[in-house]
Amino acid sequence: MVLQLRGHSLYSRGISFLVSSSLRNLSTASSLYLNSDETITEPLVKSELEALVLKQYSHGKFYGLVKSAVALPSVLLAACQNLSLAANSHGSSGDLADRVSRRFSIEELGREIREGKFDIRSSCVDFISSSEKGRCDESLLLPNLKLKVLIEAIRMVLEIVYDDRFATFSYGGRVGMGRHTAIRYLKNSVENPRWWFRVSFARQVLEERNVDILCGLVGEKINDSLLIEMIKKLFEFGILKIELGGCNNARGFPQECGLCSILINVYFDGLDQEIQDMRLKMKVKNPRVGTGDEESIGNVFYKPVNIYAVRYLDEILVITSGSKMLTMDLKKQILDILEQRLELRVDRLNTSVHSAVSEKINFLGMYLQAVPPSVLRPPMSEKAVRAMKKYQRQKDVRKLELRNARERNRKTMGLKIFRHVLKKVKQSTGFRFEGEIENEVRDIFQSWGEEVMQEFMGSLEERWKWHWLLTRGDFLSLRHIREKLPQDLIDAYDGFQEQVDKHLAPTKAKKVLEDEARRVEEEEEQRYAERTVEDLTKLCMKVSAPEEIVRKAVKLVGFTNNMGRPRPIVDLTCLEDSDIIKWYAGIGRKWLDFFCCCHNYKMLKIIVSYHMRFSCILTLAEKHGSTKHEAIRHYTKDLRVLDIEGSEEAHFPKEREVKMMGDKNLSDPRPVDGSLSLLLVRLASDEPLHSCAASFCERSDTIMYRVHLLQNRLRINPLDGEKWVFGMGTIHSALNRKCLPLCSTHISDVYLGKITLQDVDGSSFIDLR
Repeated sequence: MVLQLRGHSLYSRGISFLVSSSLRNLSTASSLYLNSDETITEPLVKSELEALVLKQYSHGKFYGLVKSAVALPSVLLAACQNLSLAANSHGSSGDLADRVSRRFSIEELGREIREGKFDIRSSCVDFISSSEKGRCDESLLLPNLKLKVLIEAIRMVLEIVYDDRFATFSYGGRVGMGRHTAIRYLKNSVENPRWWFRVSFARQVLEERNVDILCGLVGEKINDSLLIEMIKKLFEFGILKIELGGCNNARGFPQECGLCSILINVYFDGLDQEIQDMRLKMKVKNPRVGTGDEESIGNVFYKPVNIYAVRYLDEILVITSGSKMLTMDLKKQILDILEQRLELRVDRLNTSVHSAVSEKINFLGMYLQAVPPSVLRPPMSEKAVRAMKKYQRQKDVRKLELRNARERNRKTMGLKIFRHVLKKVKQSTGFRFEGEIENEVRDIFQSWGEEVMQEFMGSLEERWKWHWLLTRGDFLSLRHIREKLPQDLIDAYDGFQEQVDKHLAPTKAKKVLEDEARRVEEEEEQRYAERTVEDLTKLCMKVSAPEEIVRKAVKLVGFTNNMGRPRPIVDLTCLEDSDIIKWYAGIGRKWLDFFCCCHNYKMLKIIVSYHMRFSCILTLAEKHGSTKHEAIRHYTKDLRVLDIEGSEEAHFPKEREVKMMGDKNLSDPRPVDGSLSLLLVRLASDEPLHSCAASFCERSDTIMYRVHLLQNRLRINPLDGEKWVFGMGTIHSALNRKCLPLCSTHISDVYLGKITLQDVDGSSFIDLR
């Protein structure tokens, strides 16, 4: 209770500070944003919207957010801008207002929302799925563009209210908190995992009682009956539909509403706070010893018991470094909260505690396992060491050849300079060296001499050779000879010998080289000892791509045959050549982006570089009735095509580009399900011109495309786990064979996976038979 009150006071003070700092930026433009009768031409930026929302904070709650923020024309225009950018529609904010006004009136929409007269049901489009044997799909309700603007405005406001309040281990639906960020946390922060469990929900849709719980949680922070009523209506009409335990969250499917992600985070925020309290209590019981989490005294290693948690929307993973009994007690507490307080159905059979060392666990579409550090960073093999030494010898040989060539060139250049100077002296009587020429020659020879001396002094063999030549068997070192010579000559000889020993004696240089070799050897032994100790005392997180699932998906779609060889996809031969390549490129790039943080990333590179590339080549050859070699000669292995202007362009990732890809991307990539299961085929008949279906795209030079879904083409029920790929989502079958007008820019973006059907106006789908 004390922790909750302390957190509440800190949150209130933070809100007050943000309000005071942000209102300075808002004061100059408050009249523009608060006067709804005025025509708005500029959307609000995020800082201004934040100041506007935080102004409504008082006594621990936000009041009247719909009337004071959501319904403002400037906020609605900012929502239009977000939808426009999501659909990859390029344009400035000035012409955005014109494009919006040609579709509907922002001021009128804001007035309807403010007065509670906006009809949500009439702003939806209903699609009925075709009844086929073995199908049990429901009707699909999609929002039109006006309702999507309202939903986006609500999402923007809720993001400002809740985003800073969520737990640090809450990922998904948040800026900079995506899948790759969660995986990076697991790889870098989780140490010595011993036991873990993943909460598995029975497949369920949030029912009326769950919606009441959600609205109650929203009401604890926001006092706005109009907002609560809107959320309930969105759930009632089926526009806002949250399915737990399924495969439709955060994948860009059209049946998912833009509010789903943030409302899921709000629903699970209470559970996150309880888990955070459990982690704090565990830290109090196991205080940090010394300067680090792990302190070694002699042969004893102190390993504190830690609790780690990661939640990505409805996927929850809990990891402990303690005993199995501790993990089971922790699991019981979490499941009690989910079942009793949140009233969710948990699949207890699949929510079981597993060993992090001996068993893999599926999380975020990837496999996790605790392994010693040597598995992630293995030492070099003997073959690799031999190859490295061979490469080093080759470098030394090339370096020697370059040095000899440089010395030869210097000699040739020096002789040319001397000949030129002597020629000038002979041709002109009383010739005097000009200062510039003399200085240039002096600088050239001085730089050459310095380089030669630097190389000479760095070579132990050269110094040894000259020292031996200058000191061997000289008669002036004999005593009976020295007694008969003048003292000046003897002194000069001794001084010369001292300088020779000082600069050319190889004993000191040899000792330095021996010390360096000994230091390198000791460092290697120390690293080997540290690696051995780490392998015995430390466990790291290994993240792997599910090879069998990816290969099953590759086989299901038709990239490979039963033997695992690339094959053509006949269904794609009705597309244009560039569209075929873009379809393959969109799937390949999405796979590479999604699994770039995995340890076995090389497997994905092989699938994209070999199976998908040659499947695309074979598909193009099948379309034109040519051979594979003829298709390669025409399109090249980089699959280059000519655009409208006649210049070459390559959409498929090049082989060299694929090899250079790695764990550098920290975005929140969507899975490849939507691109794999979708195919847009251009209609052969001429249809009346329609405006582009992408949000706020004004182009009328569109082409009608028919939607073909994978499950309908293959006649497979996605609920059949044996034939379908586990964890692979699908677009709602009600959109199968519906038609969609798209311009050339947006059809290219759909094929390349830059936009999805979620970025399309639901009222633009046309049913043509």
